[in-house]
Formats: sequence, structure tokens, C-alpha cells
Amino acid sequence: MAEINGIKVPFVPIVTESGSNLNRAISSAESFDKFLQKEIESLKFSKHALKRLESRSINLSKEQITRIQSAVDKADAKGAKDSLVLLEDTAFVVNIPNRTVVTALEVGNNNDNIFTNIDSVVIT
Repeated sequence: MAEINGIKVPFVPIVTESGSNLNRAISSAESFDKFLQKEIESLKFSKHALKRLESRSINLSKEQITRIQSAVDKADAKGAKDSLVLLEDTAFVVNIPNRTVVTALEVGNNNDNIFTNIDSVVIT
């Protein structure tokens, strides 16, 4: 255990007399901020959506995910909250503030094709 003024503490002090650990801590904090911002801006899929993608054999390419992200950005810029994103023959219900895909299904595959509780549609 580290000691500060003769008292054992269960952590390592961030600042030493030279201050070298402080610079390392600041750069780590900046890296964390960049990582956190990237995670906040990225598209997420709920457990339900992942199950629906798997059960319906819907596979998404990186290009398709990028197109969905772009649609979410556009919906967000217009103030949308819950959007239906149509990508080719697949529909995604997306919670825009959380950037989370809530569910996914193929359009016109003997479904009712009725979507409720959405406030916008983005066709991509």
C-alpha cells in the first residue's frame, strides 16, 4: 500500500512532487472523453433488435449501418424522437435521442406493416 504522510492508503496518489503522474492522468482523461463521445454518437442495437435481426436472418453490412447512422443524424437534426428508418427492404424503429435501434423487420414479408408510436420516417 502507498503511504501519504505516514498513513497507508488503498490507492496510488495521482500527483507526485514532480507532477509527472498528473500529466499522465490528464491525457488519460482526454482519451476517455474522446472514447465516451464516440460511444455516445455511435448507433446501438437493443437486445430485442438483435434478437429480431437474428431470428429474421437480417445481416447488415458496414455500409448499411453507416446509412442507418446517417438517417439517425438527419432525424435528430429535425428533432425526431422515434423514427422508422427504411433501408432497402428492411424497416428499423430507432429511438433517436438514445441512437438505439429498437426493432427490425423486413417490409412486405406477409406482415401487417403497421408501425405505431413513431413521429417520423427516414427513407434511405
